[in-house]
Amino acid sequence: MAENLHLLSSTIDFPAFDAANDALIPVVKPQWVQACLSKRKLANPRQYSPDPRLFLNDVVVTCGDIPEGDKDAIVGGVLAKGGLYSTRMTHMVTHLVDLTVDSDKARLATARKLNVKIVLPHWFDDCLKLGRRIDERPYTFPDPEILRAAPDAPIRSSENRDIVGASTPEPTTLPTAMSPKLDVFEGKRVMLSSDLGIGSHLSESITEVIKQGGGSITSDVSIADILICRYREGIAYRTASRLNKDVGNLSWLYHLLTYNTWTSPLRRLLHYPVSRTGIPEFKGLKISLSNYVGEARAYLENLIAAAGAECTKTLKQDNTHLVTAHGNSEKCSAAREWGLHVINHLWLEESYAKWTLQSVSDCRYTHFPRRTNLGEVVGQTRLDKAVLESLFYPSEDTSEQDVARPMQDKDQNVVAAKPVPTRKKSDLESELPDTRNITPRAAAKSRKDSDSKKLQTPTQARLTSEGKENETPSSTSSRKSKEAATARLHEYAPDMALYEKEKRRVGGVVYGGRRVTDEDRVILSNGKKRRSMEAEDSHNEEEAVDPKRQKKTKPPISIHLLITGYQKWVGNLKKEDSDKRQLRDLGILVVQDARKCSHLAAPSILRTPKFVNALAYGPTIVNIDFITACLKENELVDPAEFPLEDEAAEKRLGFSLEEARGNAKKNKNRLLQGYQIYCVETIRGGFDAFKSIVDANGGDCSLFRGRVSHQSQRDESDDDSSVDYEDRSRKEMYLLSSVTADHQRLWPRFRQLVHALGKTPRIVRVDWLLDIAMSQTLHEADAYELNEEMVAKLDE
Repeated sequence: MAENLHLLSSTIDFPAFDAANDALIPVVKPQWVQACLSKRKLANPRQYSPDPRLFLNDVVVTCGDIPEGDKDAIVGGVLAKGGLYSTRMTHMVTHLVDLTVDSDKARLATARKLNVKIVLPHWFDDCLKLGRRIDERPYTFPDPEILRAAPDAPIRSSENRDIVGASTPEPTTLPTAMSPKLDVFEGKRVMLSSDLGIGSHLSESITEVIKQGGGSITSDVSIADILICRYREGIAYRTASRLNKDVGNLSWLYHLLTYNTWTSPLRRLLHYPVSRTGIPEFKGLKISLSNYVGEARAYLENLIAAAGAECTKTLKQDNTHLVTAHGNSEKCSAAREWGLHVINHLWLEESYAKWTLQSVSDCRYTHFPRRTNLGEVVGQTRLDKAVLESLFYPSEDTSEQDVARPMQDKDQNVVAAKPVPTRKKSDLESELPDTRNITPRAAAKSRKDSDSKKLQTPTQARLTSEGKENETPSSTSSRKSKEAATARLHEYAPDMALYEKEKRRVGGVVYGGRRVTDEDRVILSNGKKRRSMEAEDSHNEEEAVDPKRQKKTKPPISIHLLITGYQKWVGNLKKEDSDKRQLRDLGILVVQDARKCSHLAAPSILRTPKFVNALAYGPTIVNIDFITACLKENELVDPAEFPLEDEAAEKRLGFSLEEARGNAKKNKNRLLQGYQIYCVETIRGGFDAFKSIVDANGGDCSLFRGRVSHQSQRDESDDDSSVDYEDRSRKEMYLLSSVTADHQRLWPRFRQLVHALGKTPRIVRVDWLLDIAMSQTLHEADAYELNEEMVAKLDE
C-alpha cells in the first residue's frame, strides 16, 4: 500500500509538502479521487497536481480547424504544463482552440450548450511564452479583443489577489481585520527575533494574539516551530533554516493572522526575510515602473528596494531598466528611444528568487501579450529553497545537536542573537578556517572577530616530508577524515601564505588578514605594496583616478559646481578636461546633474535647462568669473566674492534671483506637485528639456501625441503648503505649445480628451513654465494662454 500513498490538497502550501516531494509521494487535488472513481483506475496524478508550475493542470483542451503544426505545439505545451488533451468534444473539455466559430466542433459546442471556452491559439502561445496562465477573455470568441482593438487602445488593469498582504516586507501595524477564530498557531511555538526592531508594545500585542490562537512564544530556536525575523542572517536564522523550520517575516505573520490559513513563507517573495546587502549585480541599477497599479505597484517598488536597486518614480535617461505590465505607454516609447531595457516583472521576480541578475534577452521577460495587463500575474513567483540554502545557510557537517543550542534571553518575546557555543574540535580542525557557516552578510560583518582565528599559521599540525602529521589529533578520527583535513589544509595554503606576508608589513595584519579571494585585499608583488581601488564615492563619478599616479591625497570636495554658459570651454575639450582636473585639486567637483550641485556658475541669468533646473534646488549662484579666478590663482577663492548680479535680466523677466533662491528652499522641489503637464513633440527647445524642468519642481510631464492618460498622483509631501497646488491641479491640465500650424491641429484633440476626464484644458506658451521655474512661484495661466482667436488676430 505504501507505493499507492497519495496526499490530497488543493494547494502546496502545507508543512508536509517538501517532505512528500522528497519521499516521492504524489500530492493531488481532491478532484483526483473523483477521476479515479469514474475511470475505475488510478488517474495520472500529474494532471491533478496543485503545483503552480503546472499552471494548465485544470485545462482539458481539444482543437478545431487549426494547422496541424500548431495543434501539435499546443497539445505538447498543455500536457507539459499539467493539462489534458481530448480528441473529441466532450463535456470534460474546458477549452476549444479554433480560428472561427464556424468549425464543426465550435457548432457542436454551441448546439449542446457545453461549458467550453472557444479561444484563439494565441492564448496558449502567450501562456507558454510567459510561463504563467493569463486571462483568456481577450482571446475568447465570439468577439476576441485582440482582433478588434486598436494598437494604442488602453489596456484594462485588475487587482491581484496574490499580493494582498504581501506587498511589503516591513508592515508597521498589526492587521485590523483578523480571523475571529484564530487557530493557525494551534500547538505552534513561535520565536520573535531581535532584528525585527519592534517596540515592546507591539511585541506584547503579537504575543497575546498568538497565545489566543493556541500558540506560544519561545526564545529557544531549537524547540521553536516558527521563526519570525527580518534579515537572512544570524545564528537563529541559520539554525532554524537548517532544521527545516518555518522562517518568515512580520508580513507573513500578519498574513497568517488575517486569513487564519497556513501558507508557506516561500510562496510569496516578500513574506521571507530580506538581505541587508541585496543582489550584488543590482547595485547601481535604476529601475522605473509603468502600467502597474495599486498593490501590485507597491509590491514591485518594495521588491526593487529589497533586491538592492533604486526605484525611480519618473523615467529618465539615466535609468537602466523599465519594468512594464504592457508595451503600450509613453514611458515604453521613451525607454526604447533611449535604449533602456524594457522588460516585464517576471525578470525582477525571478532575479530575486534566484538571487542573481537574469538576462534581459530571455524572451519570457520581453514578451507582452497584446491585450493583457501583466499586473494580473504579479506575485506568482516563489522563492527557491535550494538557492536560499546554498547562499544564506549552507549545510554543515555537524549533527543537529551540535547546531541547535538553546538561546535564552531575559525577554521571552524578543530573542537576542547570541553566539552558539563552539563544539570541541581536534587539534588539526582548530587550525583550519571554517567558512561553511558564513552568509553573505555575516562574512563581512564578523571578519574582525573570526578571520584572525581562521587564518592562523598552523604550528601543531605540520606535515613531514612523507605527508604525515607530527602530532596525532586528540580525537580518534579515521584515516579518511585525516585525508580530508589534509586536503582542506592544502586548499587554504594560499590564504596562510598571504597571512604571513601581511603579518610582516607595517601595521601588522589588519582586521585579522585578508584572503586571496577578497576584492579589497592588499596585493603584494615584487616586494611592493598596492591596495586595489574600489569605485570612488558617488559624488566623484566624473573623476578618473589612477592609483599608480596618485602621489598625494586630494582635498575633500567642498563645492559641487554646475556650470552653464562658460565660453572658454566651448569647442576646446582639452582645456575643459585640464581645467576640471585643476578645479578638483582645489576641492571643486564639476557636476552635470542639477540635483547634485551646491553652486551654480553662469555669466548672467540664462534660460538654459541647467540654469532653470538648478534654481529648483536653491544653490548658491556665482558669476562665471569665480571659475576664472580659481584657475588663475590655483586656489579656492571665496564664492561670496563673486555673486551673480544681473539687474537688467531680473527687470526684464520680472523676478528677483535672491528671492527665487529663498522660494526654492521653501518649496523643496514641490512647487508643481500634482500638476499634470503635457508637451507637444516638436516644441522648440525639445521635450526632454521641459520635462526635466517639470520633474525638478515635482510635477508630471508627458509627451502629447493625441491621447491623454491621467493618474492621480500620490501626495508625498508632509507639508501642508503643497495642498493648494494639488487641489488646483486636479481641475486643470496643461499643454505646452506654440502657435505653429502643426501644434494648433492638436488643440481640439487635447480639449476633447481633457473634457472627457472632467478637467479643464489650458493650452499655454512655454513661457508660463519657464517663468514659474525661474521665480519659483506659481503664475496664473491666463496671460500665457493660447487659442484660435488670438492666432487669428495675430494673422490680421
